[in-house]
Amino acid sequence: MAKKEQWTSKIGFILAAAGSAIGIGAIWKFPYMAGTNGGGVFFFLFIVFTILIGAPILLAEFVIGRRGQADAVTSYKKLAPRSAWHWIGYLGTLVAFIILSFYSVVGGWILSYLFRSLTGALTGKTQAGYSALFEDIISNPLEVIGAQFLFMVLTIMVVQGGVQKGIERASRFMMPALFIIFIVLVIRSLSLEGAMEGVRFLLMPDWDYLNGKTALVALGQAFFALSVGISIMVTYASYLSKTDSMPYSALSVSGLNIFISLLAGLVIFPAVFALGFQPDAGPGLVFVVLPAVFNEMAFGGFFLSIFLILLLFATLTSAFSILEICVAVLAKNNSQKRLSFSWLAGMLAFLVGIPSALSFGVLDHIRILDKSIFDFADFITSNFGMPIGALLISLFVSYRLKKQDVWSEIQSGSTMSVGLFNTWIFILRFIVPIAILLVFIS
Repeated sequence: MAKKEQWTSKIGFILAAAGSAIGIGAIWKFPYMAGTNGGGVFFFLFIVFTILIGAPILLAEFVIGRRGQADAVTSYKKLAPRSAWHWIGYLGTLVAFIILSFYSVVGGWILSYLFRSLTGALTGKTQAGYSALFEDIISNPLEVIGAQFLFMVLTIMVVQGGVQKGIERASRFMMPALFIIFIVLVIRSLSLEGAMEGVRFLLMPDWDYLNGKTALVALGQAFFALSVGISIMVTYASYLSKTDSMPYSALSVSGLNIFISLLAGLVIFPAVFALGFQPDAGPGLVFVVLPAVFNEMAFGGFFLSIFLILLLFATLTSAFSILEICVAVLAKNNSQKRLSFSWLAGMLAFLVGIPSALSFGVLDHIRILDKSIFDFADFITSNFGMPIGALLISLFVSYRLKKQDVWSEIQSGSTMSVGLFNTWIFILRFIVPIAILLVFIS
């Protein structure tokens, strides 16, 4: 039997898991969600929900993965034999595959922008010019498919190397580089005249925005930013040593996710306010508004290139984890099959993602529930697949697994108190399901 791969160190696992969680959810989605939902109030609620809701589910996935010591499907089969619980793993794998199919499209957009940035083609335009450029890029069939293909090839080349030589090695480089680049950009953004208005917008809550809609949106952002609900972390935790502390890892990943979201806000909002733009520009904040903002800075082209490199790093680390869950289910810990299944799964995701890539151009006329193909794929995974998966995971750990077995797994490598453990179980049994149902209904 092939020897089970493991992370070489605790920090390697944390960086890889954090890379999976952060992605474009923290860097691309968080700023525009905060910008359209009151800034400081949204950020405050996001932090509360990440700690109280996201982290407990994350720890639950860690328990399943390390105790099962297998891929997302086999782990459930081992922990709950002769039952239907393993369908949680199949659901997570399917949802992950669909996410990768359109996620790679966004990765392609980033590559297109990065190429233009490095060649100087992103400088000297008006804000209307940047909006037109974005429309031109996403509607060009050859460019979007070619860039999507290149992004998927980069992802496959890392994942085919396995956990230690591929994902962990790449994450050990990409995540520290991401933090360093972010710090540089934060310093540059905060040095602008009038930047403090953006800082106040992000960090000083305006309680007039405190309402049910803002709370539900913040809960959804916290939930989806950690990539919980599709058993990605079940797969990652299956490579975790029994001597590593899972509660510490869950808190570290959650904390890093909050920290990166904070840095993203401190890069974007001070610059947006200092240069007279609006924070509620929506999804186009990164691709339309941000290039215009950097264009008005000294050395703006240089800093824009740095930001796009950072965004590419974050997107790739998430793509690694999404592809890994598919490869793990197919390869079943057989390292000889990893290479072929990495290319098989990756290329299938690329092919399935082509309609999403073309949904802003030649397939723009196709609508599903009044949504483009890209938006529909995002909708069914974010609003159905992930919430249902997370709900089932919380119920599986808190009701189906024996409490003593869960306690034993938690205690391996950590010293969580009985009181804290019982509080976590209570949150999984009651608080998390109610919160997920509220997000699902909304």
